[in-house]
Amino acid sequence: MTPGVVLAVDVGTVRVGVAASDPHRILASPVETVPAPGHARVAELARQREAVLIVVGLPTSLSGRSASASADMARDWVAAFAPLVDVPVELVDERLTTVTATAALRASGRSAKKSRSVIDQAAAVALLQGVLDTRR
Repeated sequence: MTPGVVLAVDVGTVRVGVAASDPHRILASPVETVPAPGHARVAELARQREAVLIVVGLPTSLSGRSASASADMARDWVAAFAPLVDVPVELVDERLTTVTATAALRASGRSAKKSRSVIDQAAAVALLQGVLDTRR
């Protein structure tokens, strides 16, 4: 995998979480939570960070199916977003990322109510770290 920043996006109906890797693609870090749909802001963040790839979480059931309203929303988000950037945009399996992020925030002592503003970023971090770990 060539060096360069990878941006991850966790698409929600209310908020969109964004995370970014370091240029060597070792560590994922939270960037920002933007109001949905957030296409223009995410494109701006990709340009600012000189991202070479953008991954967007595709809600997938535990059985591996990606046929749901949430999956359709992610596909529609990518269809509207991809023309705004000049880098590849990939849908990737996001199975359990929100669950993982919520558990991590809870373990750090944050309540669900206090975590709403960062849960989407944390889900994007979990998604991106999974991508980074599997593509080394």
